[in-house]
Amino acid sequence: MKAMILKKIGSLAENRNPLEFMNLPDPVPRENEILVRVLTCGVCHTELDEIEGRTPPPNLPVILGHQVVGRVEQTGSEVSMFKSGDRVGIGWIYSSCERCEFCLEGNENLCQEFQATGRDVNGGYAEYMTVPEGSAFRIPDLFSDSEAAPLLCAGAIGYRSLRLTGLTNGQNLGLTGFGASAHLVLQMVRYRFPHSKIFVFARSESERVFARELGAVWSGAAEEVSPEKLDAIIDTTPAWKPIVEAMKNLKPGGRLVINAIRKEERDKESLMGLDYPTHLWLEKEIKSVANVSRGDIGGFLVLGAKISIKPEVQEFSLEEANVALSELKAKKIRGAKVLVISG
Repeated sequence: MKAMILKKIGSLAENRNPLEFMNLPDPVPRENEILVRVLTCGVCHTELDEIEGRTPPPNLPVILGHQVVGRVEQTGSEVSMFKSGDRVGIGWIYSSCERCEFCLEGNENLCQEFQATGRDVNGGYAEYMTVPEGSAFRIPDLFSDSEAAPLLCAGAIGYRSLRLTGLTNGQNLGLTGFGASAHLVLQMVRYRFPHSKIFVFARSESERVFARELGAVWSGAAEEVSPEKLDAIIDTTPAWKPIVEAMKNLKPGGRLVINAIRKEERDKESLMGLDYPTHLWLEKEIKSVANVSRGDIGGFLVLGAKISIKPEVQEFSLEEANVALSELKAKKIRGAKVLVISG
């Protein structure tokens, strides 16, 4: 099979082609696994974190990619949920222990044995991959292969982030950063909380215009003061400065939810600008999001189909994976980037 392989950790600024094109043997599914012929795979900022070592794969080489849409090609002897030809999606959660307190309560994302697709095991930047049947999801017919890919991570992590804000209808929500995840969150909020106002903070004017096109009542730069105080804010950036800037826009008792696996080091000194009375006092709080559970992916796919959510996507070939990653690193973003691998 054709695949794009990560062989070593390094800076994208120093190496704009970190993935190497290779031909590899097709994987073989175990008893509880399905073999999936990959149709599309979304490109996520977490792949940058893997490549640059902020969340490094435990073993190299590895095939990245965790927003996978494909067709079942073969099933293991113990598989009962899927058959050959079924269209399925695979997200960041590959496996967990299934027995700890977190797994038993539906928070597999917090399991100490959590394994991530495309980091701990090979992912979807390839023509084929295997996955346990319990970590695969049926894709609603409403979505094309390219539209479905970002729903599996950008959508699911946004779904979890929104739930963790505790937002209720009529409360103000802020979104810091406006890429793949945030543009899906905005569409969710407009459906679930039609009386809530959405305020978007983004670095580029094109992102701010896009946000207003999708229904934001206001958009501005990260350092601007929102025209109204916000009950909750979801941060989807890789940087620290937006965290500090967001906190000043929260109401007393407001909550900032950080939707990121890792933060980059480049502007960490911005944290020195935290002022307790301005940013933290009056019972403001910060909550992080860790990974996604199976319930997040399944729940978001159901909701996305119900409201006909439509991701904005830019398509690339498998061989163009390095180009897509470089554009993501350079913040050339409108919606989500997707690799089209087979038809």
